[in-house]
Amino acid sequence: MAKKRKEQAQVLAQRQLSPGIYDCLLKTTLAEEAKPGQFIALYPKDKSTLLPRPISICVADAEKSTLRIVYRVVGAGTSEFSRLKEGDAVDILGVLGNGFPLDKVREDQTAFLMGGGIGVPPILELAKRLNCRRQIIVGYRDADCFLREDFEKNGEVYIATEDGSVGTKGNVMDAIRENALKADVIYACGPMPMLRAIKRYAEEAGIDAYISLEERMACGVGACLGCVCKTTKKDAHSHVNNARICTDGPVFEAKEVEI
Repeated sequence: MAKKRKEQAQVLAQRQLSPGIYDCLLKTTLAEEAKPGQFIALYPKDKSTLLPRPISICVADAEKSTLRIVYRVVGAGTSEFSRLKEGDAVDILGVLGNGFPLDKVREDQTAFLMGGGIGVPPILELAKRLNCRRQIIVGYRDADCFLREDFEKNGEVYIATEDGSVGTKGNVMDAIRENALKADVIYACGPMPMLRAIKRYAEEAGIDAYISLEERMACGVGACLGCVCKTTKKDAHSHVNNARICTDGPVFEAKEVEI
């Protein structure tokens, strides 16, 4: 589990990547500890929104002490964040959660790095850090394929779009089938239907899969219990088959969770 602390970050830059999707670069010492799949919590200045907003880490640069976050505007908190400009300050808490394990794949093996929708950004830092053959399979609604150029610098990229405007028409599983792709391990982040399909695929193929359930997080700090999921193992403290995604995850081995 990551050690967390609250600090004030400085906004170095922010831009809109596509409708409702924003790319923000923060100056923060938390970058030195961040791992792929972890997240930070941002505090809105509007006190009517009491809880912080969990946002996954897209890129962490320890040398420059910067974190890049790419997020979707979905409510009052993220709407406030979208108006941040260079030089603004924002309170953040981090780094949070358990990220993707990097030691589950050898240099001579192949990993699927799979992302869908707003689950795409966390896959980028993972692609930068894994030392193996990386096949990056990402799904979008249409030709608005944000972060595509970043991915192309860090692995073999296969795109699926719902409308067929780019790459395979359909979803990430369709892209695997159409391109006859094979892997030794899977890392994935995205909407629940996608993760369920990946879990089934991994079980049938007999390979390990590590999935981020971050889509279901609410407060991000374990306070609201809105992100509890069922697990195959009993919790050591509560003695029930439950886990909090924000504190025990968001990354789990697929066979350990019931989704």
